[in-house]
Amino acid sequence: MLIHFNIQHFDSLDSSNKEALRQAEAGANEGEVIVAKRQTAGKGRLGRTWHTLEHALAFSVLLRPKLKIEQLSQLSLLTAVALQETLAMYNPHIGIKWPNDLLVQGQKISGILTEMRCTKGAPPTVVLGIGINISKPKQGWPEDINQPVTDLESVSNHKVDSNKVLNTFLQSLNRWLDILYDQGFAPVRNAWWRAHVASQAMVRVYDGQGYIEGLAIGLAEDGALRLLVNGAEQRIIAGDVTVMES
Repeated sequence: MLIHFNIQHFDSLDSSNKEALRQAEAGANEGEVIVAKRQTAGKGRLGRTWHTLEHALAFSVLLRPKLKIEQLSQLSLLTAVALQETLAMYNPHIGIKWPNDLLVQGQKISGILTEMRCTKGAPPTVVLGIGINISKPKQGWPEDINQPVTDLESVSNHKVDSNKVLNTFLQSLNRWLDILYDQGFAPVRNAWWRAHVASQAMVRVYDGQGYIEGLAIGLAEDGALRLLVNGAEQRIIAGDVTVMES
């Protein structure tokens, strides 16, 4: 069943995710899309600042998925698949880095932050927060960004229409949600793994306490990254992944 998306544009918000959650609490339907030119309190994963710069596309999508609570984590992975499919139209080398970033040649071009609310007796509320660097800011990238970054116009060598990017992504999201509901998680997981920049590669993961090194061998049903560490499989639930040089 396809979702009818309703796109709302805002000049400024504290956070597109927060606005989507506010609308959800007020009874908004699935399919509301909140686009913010500017965010004053945008957050990324692990509480990091989410920069909304000029010529960036920042938006949130409200879903009320027909999934069990233990399946909700699959939506972040599905979102990454739909987003990679969209951005690869501009550069085929754009890939996914577990758990929620999209990179090209080691440079971040997009990120995903998923937030969920569950109330007994009601369908879960899921908000997909997405930021895409459309073009390089005139003043350059902020100094407090602690990783290499790039943008769609730089990696595609032509002007990019952010509205077209958004609409193409929503079409892809609809298609992958339909696949998930009809065929289960396996096709999503397979597509995610094919697009992952570290599939069958040695990685180093920082889990907040220390570093773990191992071979990335797969993705679990709940979204955990499966590593082969000293001959034994280990599941990584959360952390930052770096692909090790061969």
